[in-house]
Amino acid sequence: MADQIAVVGGVDTHIDFHQAAVIDTIGRHLATASFPTTPDGYRRLLEWVRVHGDVLAVGVEGTGAYGCELARFLRANEVSVVNVDRPDRKARRVNGKSDPVDAYAAATPVLSGRAHGRPKTRDGIVEAIRSLRVIRRSAIKSRTQTINQIRTLIVSAPAEVRERLRSLPTYQLIAQLAPIPCR
Repeated sequence: MADQIAVVGGVDTHIDFHQAAVIDTIGRHLATASFPTTPDGYRRLLEWVRVHGDVLAVGVEGTGAYGCELARFLRANEVSVVNVDRPDRKARRVNGKSDPVDAYAAATPVLSGRAHGRPKTRDGIVEAIRSLRVIRRSAIKSRTQTINQIRTLIVSAPAEVRERLRSLPTYQLIAQLAPIPCR
């Protein structure tokens, strides 16, 4: 196909489906379609974009979240992926939420050059450290909530129990309560 046109894709990402759009190099809206967030859905999305022309790049919203796996898939298939910001919330409120419009809005800044963000890869040492930090933060929060709940329960405990436990430092309080069997 020597006379195939060049196109730019745009994807509005969601948890269960991605809305894709294709524009040509002068910004005309060519097509829009929805695809499931599955390996087969990613393959079909890429095939669908390629049917419309030579793919210059694909703008994807949320390459660090809902669009993460799609961005990986596209890069693995040698497609240039650009991370694009979500449309302005104020403008979306005025015009109403529309997935096809958002998908076209993901393609347009890629074509104009306004969007040039590198997508997050979500792999390697940086991702491993991020995952550990998320888990650690969650564990600390749970520990703090549990200790606060115990201290609150001690306030309303019978006087004998309250007096024995309320002045204990946390590590001694836990040691004191841990052997109590739950029934």
